Amino acid sequence: MHPAKSIVFFTTLTGAGYGLLALLGLFGVLGLLPAGGLWGAITMAICFGLIFAGLLSSTGHLSHRERAWRAFTQWRSSWLSREAVAAVLTFVPAGLFALGWVGLGEVAGWTRWAGAVAGLCALVTIFTTGMIYASLKPVMEWHTPFTVPGYLLYGLMSGLSVLTAILSGLGHLPDGLPLVAALICLLGFFWKRASWYYMAHQARLPSVNSATGLGEGTVRSVQWPHSSQNFLLKEMGFRIARKHRRRLRLIAQGCGFLGPALLMVLAELLEGPGGSLLLIFAAALQLVGLLVERWLFFAEATHTISLYYGLGASSS
Repeated sequence: MHPAKSIVFFTTLTGAGYGLLALLGLFGVLGLLPAGGLWGAITMAICFGLIFAGLLSSTGHLSHRERAWRAFTQWRSSWLSREAVAAVLTFVPAGLFALGWVGLGEVAGWTRWAGAVAGLCALVTIFTTGMIYASLKPVMEWHTPFTVPGYLLYGLMSGLSVLTAILSGLGHLPDGLPLVAALICLLGFFWKRASWYYMAHQARLPSVNSATGLGEGTVRSVQWPHSSQNFLLKEMGFRIARKHRRRLRLIAQGCGFLGPALLMVLAELLEGPGGSLLLIFAAALQLVGLLVERWLFFAEATHTISLYYGLGASSS
């Protein structure tokens, strides 16, 4: 499918923002967040900044932005609508959490539990985002058991990378947290590799052969149903060259998972400002890598409608 830049930025940035919010709720319950209104203001500004940047970018693909409110009306049947509702409702406990942390200068009492509720709502929001794609049976690359856990894992992974960099910069980094973040990065790497392996070896994938019932051999369309481009071909028939796919996969793995993991291990060994700089660079590098990963997530997906045009089920 054609990867819209607005959706790529939306899913990456909001994933990191809501993942960070979920971890802030957990760290607040565990008593690991630093006291002080200034620290709270800085941390919540970064968290809300990621979320708002992602939400604003999501409007980039709308041709009628004045109708965006309608996305909230179909929550009974649409995962997209449920995502919109969950994303907005999360701001209620998140706002109370930020107000208590910044105003009271510590995470305790009702502030702690507001953060916990906000964290749970953030996880629900990421879950609904993943379900938008996992629920689409015509897109076989998305309708897999890897999609929703992957969204949750990558959101928490990037959120933890950002949180580790923040806590290090504030001088409140818990011992061993960079190593935990590095392990999560490695888990994300193996999950991504497993999802690619699953798709490459999944049995009985639809193809032009199976759609036409012509069996083995090369089957191709002699003449398309129409002679000009249309919406289906532009949005559903996007294909990425195999050489570009391989190169982008290497970039996604190196920048999104392995590179940040290595920097985090080095930061654990290097104390002082040098370690903090490495963690900040690791978080930034990971966001770049996840942007590439998310672009591939859309670019490699093939809607079964493409079989109608003889394009096949896989990119070439």
